[in-house]
Amino acid sequence: MSVTALKEPPKEARRSGSAAVVRLAAPAAARPSRWPAIARTVAVSVLPPLVMVLLLGLLWELLCSSPGATLPPPSRIWSESKDLILDPFFVAGPQDIGLGWRVLVSLQRVAVGFGLAAVVGIALGAVIGQSVWAMRGLDPIFQVLRTVPPLAWLPIALAAFRDSNPSAIFVIFITAIWPVIINTAVGIRNIPQDYRNVALVLRLNPLEFFWKIMLPSAAPYIFTGLRIGIGLSWLAIVAAEMLTGGVGIGFFIWDAWNSSRLPDIIVALVYIGVVGFVLDRLVAGVGSFVTRGTSAA
Repeated sequence: MSVTALKEPPKEARRSGSAAVVRLAAPAAARPSRWPAIARTVAVSVLPPLVMVLLLGLLWELLCSSPGATLPPPSRIWSESKDLILDPFFVAGPQDIGLGWRVLVSLQRVAVGFGLAAVVGIALGAVIGQSVWAMRGLDPIFQVLRTVPPLAWLPIALAAFRDSNPSAIFVIFITAIWPVIINTAVGIRNIPQDYRNVALVLRLNPLEFFWKIMLPSAAPYIFTGLRIGIGLSWLAIVAAEMLTGGVGIGFFIWDAWNSSRLPDIIVALVYIGVVGFVLDRLVAGVGSFVTRGTSAA
């Protein structure tokens, strides 16, 4: 093939009298990495509380290191309770177990008591929110009962059930049910009238109205009550276990106090705080997922 043939333009170019234009593909733009944004978000969320914890720990160490201090400093807590921190799931005997197992025992009671309170509270709240007569008859009674301290119910529960475990579950139930009832009733009463009109047009029966209209509309209020209830449940079980005994985290604190083990008590308090925070975040996360696209009026 000759050099002239190589340089000869295409036929289309000769007809139009212009040179052929060759379009080159543009290089693919590099996608920006998401890791810097994720790292920035984690740093903003984690670093401030971490710095504050370190500063408070340093201040605590300085204030409680003197010979006359009544509370142990963090260094002494670490040296005397290191096994509780590093190995929370050890088992050395029926009553000598790690804090992790004790927390799980307490969480089992909370799961039963709070679960019953959630089911019964949502049902009663729906009845009170729907019926004016039920609201007038039951709301004053509920407002009085919800002011009774949780531990005041414990003697009644022990007399009724004759056992510490169901008594502790009842205390959790009676403590957590009130915010669920009240918030559910408020949410039901605030359902827009347009939604009720749609239910009438579609001729929904009471069960369909409950599942398709009432629950979705009142969900933000319901989960507000559930968040309050789970926090009260965790508080109630710790207090109840101090009096009923067993292997829960509450009894561990009381037993450590009787044995003058202040470092163990402080470690247990940290466990309680962390678990309570996790429970609140779990309920809040479920609520955010369920109520996406809805908002409390």
